[in-house]
Amino acid sequence: MREDGIGRVLVASLHQSIADTMPMRLGFYENWLNEERLRDGTIGLAPIYAVLSFLRQEGPAYHTVTRLAGEYAAEWTVDAMPRFRRSAVRLAPPWLRARLLTRVMNRLVRATYAGSRAVGRVRRGTTRIDVRVSIFCTVRERVPYRLCGYYAAAYARLLSLFDCPAEVEVVSCRGAGEGSCALTAVHWRTSGLSPDRGLHISPSATDDEATSGVHLRDVADVDEVTVR
Repeated sequence: MREDGIGRVLVASLHQSIADTMPMRLGFYENWLNEERLRDGTIGLAPIYAVLSFLRQEGPAYHTVTRLAGEYAAEWTVDAMPRFRRSAVRLAPPWLRARLLTRVMNRLVRATYAGSRAVGRVRRGTTRIDVRVSIFCTVRERVPYRLCGYYAAAYARLLSLFDCPAEVEVVSCRGAGEGSCALTAVHWRTSGLSPDRGLHISPSATDDEATSGVHLRDVADVDEVTVR
């Protein structure tokens, strides 16, 4: 990770996601996300802000790219965990697994950008993740949609990989002019949600029917805990 805190997982996940979803545009974005700088870890804040700014101008592709990048980040984070730690999380009872995964999420957020962190709170079937200093949501002017899809997709994928998926939703975003960047994971067994809900991210910050969220499948009831 560079001195200014940009993690390789962020750069690599964005690069791979753009290659998968917009291959004809990859050459343009490699002006900032080129392989040599990626290997050397010399990509700083300014190039990342440039990439995110141009992605926002791509319209709906922004959400597709950042969501897929978040899923890649989650998968690579789990792959990098020591085997015994992965096993310990998988074998933990559901209430403890939910708590442990908020800690994994915090490590993922900090690996994305060292200036960020995630604070998780689990209470009676719902987990809330507050993302502090989201690099995706640092914009000069507010935008009409939420920008936190990367984190929502990453957290949903983490839950899925450890067999405790849930309906993950972005409930507020600083980039959209709201007070904080926050996600919730509602565990369908306590909420009455159907376990066959699919993945969905809505770009609108004002859409009352579906705020920018990732809907996946289930987790067991958990008691209240707070993880920092």
